[in-house]
Amino acid sequence: MAISKTTLNIRFGYGIRVGGANMASISDALRGVTAADPLDRRFSRPSIVDRIDLHEEMQAARRDERNKVSGADARFKTARNKMRRWAIEDAQAYFSRAALSEHGFKERMVAFWSDHFTVSGKNQRVTLALGAYTDEAIRVNVVGSFADILKAVVTHPGMLLYLDQVTSFGPNSVIGKRQSRGLNENLAREVLELHTMGVDGSYTQDDVRQFAELLTGLRLNDGGFYYDKRAAEPGAEQILGKSYGARGGLQDVLAFLDDLAVHPDTAAHISRKLAVHFISENPPEDLVAALTKTYRETGGELTAVYKTLLEHPASAARLGAKVKWPTEFVISTLRALDLAEVFAELSPREVSKALQNPLQAMGMDIFRPAGPDGWSEAAADWITPPTLAARIEWAVEVAKTYGQTIDPRELVIEVLGEGASNELQVAVAGAESKWEGVALLLVSPEFNRR
Repeated sequence: MAISKTTLNIRFGYGIRVGGANMASISDALRGVTAADPLDRRFSRPSIVDRIDLHEEMQAARRDERNKVSGADARFKTARNKMRRWAIEDAQAYFSRAALSEHGFKERMVAFWSDHFTVSGKNQRVTLALGAYTDEAIRVNVVGSFADILKAVVTHPGMLLYLDQVTSFGPNSVIGKRQSRGLNENLAREVLELHTMGVDGSYTQDDVRQFAELLTGLRLNDGGFYYDKRAAEPGAEQILGKSYGARGGLQDVLAFLDDLAVHPDTAAHISRKLAVHFISENPPEDLVAALTKTYRETGGELTAVYKTLLEHPASAARLGAKVKWPTEFVISTLRALDLAEVFAELSPREVSKALQNPLQAMGMDIFRPAGPDGWSEAAADWITPPTLAARIEWAVEVAKTYGQTIDPRELVIEVLGEGASNELQVAVAGAESKWEGVALLLVSPEFNRR
């Protein structure tokens, strides 16, 4: 069974964009992943180096403030306000790109990999790094091989800060001995358990420790990421039955990540996670097997894996097995009501009001998942009495504000296509006003599921 345009855009994108371009076919979706994106320039964000500089500027002003240096208070407030503005603008750019893009599958893959390689804004420094992390480690690597995105993530300052790799030193390294500093296993453990082999992967605690020792040279400074041999544990490490580290440099870390990326456990873990995210909490085993086979045969070439996913019969099946995350629900609404440009032009204050509180009420503190395992894939975690009430409240407010002149009878067909039930169409047609009909569409199970 061929996948319909509606199913393609809802299951593998952010829904139909009324008044804009949408994915027309599987080949269209795959082309969008590799095509040049005109939105890159419009939504260009400060680099990680710029963000490190801003944080250092704020810290320097704070030190001067404590020492009662003239003008330090004003400098600190200026830097702090800039940092807060950048964080809001990062969120606005993220949502705007997804709402405006004709390449919905690419935007969903950016979201998928950002969640898979979660970096959560647990403090000011990490929050400031988030926008650059998404653009520099994730967005540019959603094509190519899994090894490419894995290496980009593990060496990005955002991940090094989030999982405290900057506090990890080889116990026998020059700095480790001089400062009595030791290992932090966070990054090594999460890379093996969450990012590659999975919680049931065939690694041991000794593999985790040896991997942590291999990673000890990864540092960051004002120029961003660099490798410091003075912090690295000397000598070779035995990980998963193979020796790494004899050369004593970054190339040893990258060599292990290359091998880890093509490990059979990694292939199986990534394949199942893709199937769970896009298809069902309990996906068909033949889909997982097909994805795993493609992954292993191609060495983790992502475009080939995506093609297998999109072409599998399960991808064309009836929608509704998954509940849209709050971010997906909001972006789908912006696309359905042709509000993408309106949102893109909001002021930082308006963006904060439109996003932060509503998303928190829906159960998603934007860019702050509770742990490194990211957001839940379970429908029951997103549709609870309070979070459902929050979706309804937000949808009603949006419909009342922007849906006064929209014909909901036409909208429900344009947005949901063959997925619009007769019951929903009757309810929308019988609404007392246009905006109430729009609201009924937005709060319907058909619109909130994918």
